[in-house]
Amino acid sequence: MKTLRIVLDTNVLVSALLSPSGNPAKIFRMFFTRILTLVYSENILAEYMDVLDRPRLRIPADDANVVLRAIRQYGERVDPILSTNPMGDENDRIFYDAAKHTNAYLITGNTRHYPKDSFILTPTEFLGL
Repeated sequence: MKTLRIVLDTNVLVSALLSPSGNPAKIFRMFFTRILTLVYSENILAEYMDVLDRPRLRIPADDANVVLRAIRQYGERVDPILSTNPMGDENDRIFYDAAKHTNAYLITGNTRHYPKDSFILTPTEFLGL
């Protein structure tokens, strides 16, 4: 059976680690239990590594390493084609392109940064599907 593909914006991944009972954490647990397939590119993984390492977030290095290893091991690595859609924040293009390239849902807490596309959802909207 084919699982749903998702791309997680960094803010959702961070929220999943900081608030274990929140909707982002529920979505991330669905990846860990292989209900969902997490799509990532090397640029996305580099962004995750950079943000999870920020001291002000106080995410234990062991937790960050477990998450990153799981993404590498069980996620789906892609090399998306660069889009030309206007973006509210160019740094978010890597997430948009990975989702668009693979017909995945892009889950973000900042929908205003992205074009109005039906595959871009907040964690609450995604869990309501």
